[in-house]
Amino acid sequence: MGSPRVRRLSWVSRLFKLLVVTGSLLSFLIAFLCGYLYVLPTLSQAFHVYGVPTLNDSVSTCNVLDGSWFLDNSYPLYNATECPFVERGFDCLRNGREDTDYLKWRWKPKNCNIPAFNVQSLLERLRGKRVVFVGDSMSRTQWESLICLLMTGIQDKKSVYEVNGNEITKQIRYLNVRFDSFNFTIEFFRSVFLVQQGSIPRHAPKRVRSTLKLDKLDDISGQWVDSDVLIFNTGQWWVPGKLFHIGCYFQVGNSLKLGMSIPTAYRTALDTWASWVEENIDTNRTHVFFRTFEPSHWSNLTQRICNVTQQPVFDTKGREHSVFSDTAFEVVKNTTLPVTVLHVTSMSAFRSDAHVGRWSDNPSVPDCSHWCLPGVPDVWNEILLSYLLVDNERQIK
Repeated sequence: MGSPRVRRLSWVSRLFKLLVVTGSLLSFLIAFLCGYLYVLPTLSQAFHVYGVPTLNDSVSTCNVLDGSWFLDNSYPLYNATECPFVERGFDCLRNGREDTDYLKWRWKPKNCNIPAFNVQSLLERLRGKRVVFVGDSMSRTQWESLICLLMTGIQDKKSVYEVNGNEITKQIRYLNVRFDSFNFTIEFFRSVFLVQQGSIPRHAPKRVRSTLKLDKLDDISGQWVDSDVLIFNTGQWWVPGKLFHIGCYFQVGNSLKLGMSIPTAYRTALDTWASWVEENIDTNRTHVFFRTFEPSHWSNLTQRICNVTQQPVFDTKGREHSVFSDTAFEVVKNTTLPVTVLHVTSMSAFRSDAHVGRWSDNPSVPDCSHWCLPGVPDVWNEILLSYLLVDNERQIK
C-alpha cells in the first residue's frame, strides 16, 4: 500500500511537474505574444508614426500626416529615367541600385485616405497657376518630383520645358518649368537660409568672413510674391559646418551676434520670414506652405558613413523630432495669416531605405541626406496636392 509519506511525496512531485509545465506554457504564450506584437508591423508591412502635431486641434478633420507606410505594388508613380527633369544624381536605379522595394512604399493616414493620384484632375486644378518652391536642394528634389508626377498626364512631353533652356543642376539659382498645354509653371528658387547672406561688416573679427542677416529675407524674395502656391523649406544648411566652420556668423541690423546659437538664429530667421509673408502675400490668392525638416540617416556625426537599408526601420533613433520642425510650428502658430505646415519629419524618419547612398552620379561620395527619385519626395507631393484638392472650408489640417 505504501506509507502516507511516500504517497504525499508522489502527489507533491506530480503537482510540481504540473506547475512547471503550466509555467512553461504561460512563458511560451507570453513570449509568443510579445514577439507577435513586435513583428506585427512587419507582417502587415506597416511602419507607424505617432504623435504628429497639428496646427488646429479644434478642426474635426483628418490629419494626413499621422499614418503608416505600406507596400503598394502600384508604386512608383513614374519612371525617373523617362523624366527629363530628374537630376542624374537622384535616379538611383539608373545609377546601379538593384533592390526596388524602396520604390513601393505608400503613405496611409490612420483615419482617412489621401485622395488617389488623379493626374488629369490635378493638371486642371493647376491650369493657369504659378507654383513656387523656395529652399535648399531638398526643395529642388521635391520640385523635380512634382514635375515628374504631373508629366505622367501629358501626352506631348515636349510641351513641358524649362523656360530658359537650363539643365537641372544645383548650381543654378532659378529654374522654371512650364506646362504649356495647361498654362502653368512650377518654379524653384534656391535660397538655402531664406534670409540674406551678407559680406564682412566693418571692424569684424578675423574669423568672420560672411554673415547671415537674420532680419532681412533673401534679396530675391520679391520674385516669390505673385504665386498661387508657395512652398518654403530650410534646415539642412543650419549646421556648424556650413556656418561657423567657414566663418559665417549671424547679424541683426548692424550688430554681429557672435555668441548666438544656431537654434536661436533659426527662430529669428523664421520670424523674419513670417513677417514677410504677412506683409507681402495675399493669402486669398496664394496658398502658403512650410515644409519641415527632412531627417538624414548617417551612421555617425561626421556624415561619412552611410548605410542605406533595404527596408524602412523601426527605430528612428530620435530622428522623428527636430528643433527646426518644432520652431516652424511655433512660428506659424503666431502668424496672423493661414500657413500650412507640411510636417514630413516624422514620416520620413523611418525611410533609411530611400536615400541616394552610393547610387548617385558620384558614387565615391555617399549620400544619406538626399532621396532617390521616385521615392519619399513623391509622398510629400501627394500630401501637398491633397491640400490643393479640397476646398477651403473642408481643408485637411
